[in-house]
Amino acid sequence: MPRLRVTFSLFFSIALGSHLASESATRSDAAETERPNIVLVMADDQGWGDMGYNGHPVVKTPHFDQAASEGLRFDRFYAAAPVCSPTRASVMTGRNPNRSGVYKWGYPLRPQETTIAERLQQSGYATAHFGKWHLGSVRNQSPANPGKHGFDAWLSAPNFYDNDPILSKEGTAEKITGESSIVAADAAIEWMRSQPKEKPFFAVVWFGSPHSPHRAADEDRALYADQPKNQQDFLGEVTGMDRAFGKIRNELSTLGIRDNTILWYCSDNGALPRVGSTGGFRGNKGKIYEGGLLVPAILEWPAKIKHPVATEMRCTTCDIFPTLLAVAGAEPSPANVPLDGINLLPTFADLTLKTERPETLEFWDVNKKGIGTPAAEWMAELYAAQQQGKDLPPHPSSQDAAKLPSPVETIESLGGHSAIISGNWKLHRIVKGDSVEWELYDLKTDPYEKTDLIEKESSQADELKPKLMAWMDSVIGSLRGDDY
Repeated sequence: MPRLRVTFSLFFSIALGSHLASESATRSDAAETERPNIVLVMADDQGWGDMGYNGHPVVKTPHFDQAASEGLRFDRFYAAAPVCSPTRASVMTGRNPNRSGVYKWGYPLRPQETTIAERLQQSGYATAHFGKWHLGSVRNQSPANPGKHGFDAWLSAPNFYDNDPILSKEGTAEKITGESSIVAADAAIEWMRSQPKEKPFFAVVWFGSPHSPHRAADEDRALYADQPKNQQDFLGEVTGMDRAFGKIRNELSTLGIRDNTILWYCSDNGALPRVGSTGGFRGNKGKIYEGGLLVPAILEWPAKIKHPVATEMRCTTCDIFPTLLAVAGAEPSPANVPLDGINLLPTFADLTLKTERPETLEFWDVNKKGIGTPAAEWMAELYAAQQQGKDLPPHPSSQDAAKLPSPVETIESLGGHSAIISGNWKLHRIVKGDSVEWELYDLKTDPYEKTDLIEKESSQADELKPKLMAWMDSVIGSLRGDDY
């Protein structure tokens, strides 16, 4: 079936009407009036071009390719940050991660933040997390573990994890055998099977692949025996994720719930240098250029998305929070808590031929170092201690997760590289020492950011500069605790 690009209004207007039913309304057995189950799946370091359907010449991703050919394919989907923990915070909160102090990898998510899991839990959903957490310690005493952020059940790692991992099951370390992505998928499937049919569920499955060091399962690595050695395990891990995603996808059909389940897939940042593929976009992981932010993303919801669709509208991981709240009919965030994402349901309902995002998109990679999170080492220590009847406190960074920065951070103290996208214009603000440099690109004619138009289109830059600075001021306000 040919892929459609203009018929958003039909099925998204239906979806929009469905999500407006109140929580207290009597729910029919018909899928059209039931609140959907929700499964969020995320990769760790998979670039935009690391997909067969996005033109990778070698990688084998048949399940991802099929989902992209049958559901909604986002061709311009952005991670909120160019590294892992911050983007995961954006999924949980709908906010730029700097608002809650998740500057780089290893920073915990503040307990003061309201997460999508908490909102859905309060709305009657069963909630669970499986796989990589990386938003705080997964130990019992941590104020930033998944349970403290709204998950009823969790089997989680403090960072990426490899094959045969030790994971934390609600605070208890357990040794598990298997390929890393399959481990998370199998745990999620077991949990989904146990859920009562009358109650919707929210499952978050965050793979630890294809993060380095790359250690593919033998069956996945064997598919790439003709490739350079540094590619074999990386590509094998991507295929391992594809197998795990396919297991989840197939299980939804086996359980008879696939039609009214939202299955939303994306990655947490742009492609890895050397082994990953940005699809030609400039930069890679760690960069605010397109290659560091654009990621593969697919959404399936067969009851509402009945035909394959692709959109080039610029969407972001921040949009997941408000969109899912709308779908579930859950309480929105308070007006005093600024979100950086938008609810995509009415946006898509009104799209027709329009593909321009109605709001600006902002990014800010601050001048902070990440916090080391040696997951395998920490989990081995926890397992050994618990086998002796002891428990361990979390890393100090997690124990102090609720503390606000002191002294108060400023735009100047955070520095770094920020950007704003308005329509097809992308303005960069890059702090270098004591100076600030600006770059401007027209992403419509120059999607690979090759031609800087800062001098030629100075009036456009002058229009965007105050908007970016005002947004950064807003982020500083959230960071210092104005929203709590």
